[in-house]
Amino acid sequence: MGVVEIVLIGLALSMDAFAVTISDVFAYPKSSRARLLLLPIAFGIFQGAMLAIGYWTGSLAADLFEQYAGIVSLVLLGFIGSKMIWEGAKSLRSGNQAGESLTGAAATVAANPVSTDILSAPAAPQTASPPAPAPPTARLTLMLIVIQATATSLDALITGVSLLAESANITLAALVVSVITLLSCLLALLAGKRFGVLLGNRAEIVGGLILVLIGLKAFFF
Repeated sequence: MGVVEIVLIGLALSMDAFAVTISDVFAYPKSSRARLLLLPIAFGIFQGAMLAIGYWTGSLAADLFEQYAGIVSLVLLGFIGSKMIWEGAKSLRSGNQAGESLTGAAATVAANPVSTDILSAPAAPQTASPPAPAPPTARLTLMLIVIQATATSLDALITGVSLLAESANITLAALVVSVITLLSCLLALLAGKRFGVLLGNRAEIVGGLILVLIGLKAFFF
């Protein structure tokens, strides 16, 4: 197997990691730059490592990998994605309620203006109810990154078995796949930042939907 074929395999394997990285940028906009940079690093390492594990375990575990890889990906990514959708919808609802509260308070003040006539009795001070407190910001934890990296690299585990049949150079293949995945996820960070700003409060919901769809793809296809 030549380098060109390995590069194409790396591009195909990196697509899930690319999409998950974008969804994380949507869902966790307050994450530090250092934490976000862990995404391409973790995804790259896991893709290469899983490829090597699949190669060295070979046909002994091939049937087991193929049977359960889709289920594991669906459970992990489906759970994380559903949680993100729930939290995003809750944040969006809380934001709308806070906006309605402020709008109502402004309308009350406009309907009862304070008189500027010095002979009139002083008007009672208008008190506006405080806006609803914002829900705590979701955090991109190290454990979450590891779970996502594991779920998105299960395809690489199965691919490693096929590389054994092709007598491929697994050291070169693992290195190339890791680098391609890392670069793809770096591009995803840039794209996610741009589109995350456009989506605003709906970004976390979109990110969760992406994870759920990736899990469904892994299970059915």
